[in-house]
Amino acid sequence: MTVKLDGKAAAAAIKADLADRVARLKEHGVAPGLGTLLVGADPGSVRYVAGKHADCGQVGIRSIRRDLPADASEAAIADAVRSLNEDPACTGFIVQLPLPADVDQDRIIGLIDPAKDADGMHPANLGELVLHLDGWPATPLPCTPRGVIALLERGGIDLDGKEVCVLGRGITIGRTIGLMLARRDINATVTLCHTGTRDIAAHTRRADVIVAAVGSAGFVTPDMVAEGAVLVDVGVSRVWDGQAGRWRIKGDVDPACYPKSSAYTPNPGGVGPMTRAMLLENVVSIAERRLTA
Repeated sequence: MTVKLDGKAAAAAIKADLADRVARLKEHGVAPGLGTLLVGADPGSVRYVAGKHADCGQVGIRSIRRDLPADASEAAIADAVRSLNEDPACTGFIVQLPLPADVDQDRIIGLIDPAKDADGMHPANLGELVLHLDGWPATPLPCTPRGVIALLERGGIDLDGKEVCVLGRGITIGRTIGLMLARRDINATVTLCHTGTRDIAAHTRRADVIVAAVGSAGFVTPDMVAEGAVLVDVGVSRVWDGQAGRWRIKGDVDPACYPKSSAYTPNPGGVGPMTRAMLLENVVSIAERRLTA
């Protein structure tokens, strides 16, 4: 029987636990705050940032927004990052990606105070992830791969010794999830496919788990999937629905693949809610570490 891995339900349980942790922090005079820096009005980014702040309200975390126009200069964006670094009300923050094409994204991420890096994407925090083969480092972790792993664990899926095929090498998940899955306590074998891979289907057919993060609607088709594989759909595309007269969110995995799978994450409603939950988890953990330091 195929199992749907419900990210909304798992995220709700995580947020309930976080609300208790936030309440305990406030008893000690600590009020966690999440900051966001949004440049421009990309519909997906606007919706995602709004969701993050709605999540904050559910668990009792203060919301701090910095919104800049799409034509903001790199200097203005850098100043906004420094402002959040220096804001004592901001426990951790994220720079919503993508940034405008003429902005050096790596430089902006590098300006974030690593101790306030709620997305776990600062080079120093990624370096800590590289160094730790056993256990998690005491630094923020990348939210999307952490959310994927948490959702699989809650679904009772054991990755020990499993073949995991990751599609896409973006910074959000493709280049980091392999580091997390290859830790000794998870112990998966990871193959990373990208635009230079000659025969992607040959790799996916061998996989016990496929993590699709290419941002191409319906990229993974039934002929690419082994019977009983686990399908994790991370990619997001906006596709025009002519009959409904509106845009719809579509994932990388064609729903026709689901009957062949042993488990799958719906899209939307799978990895997305877990990514946002892990962002809150990072902020709360940062506050807890400061309290006990």
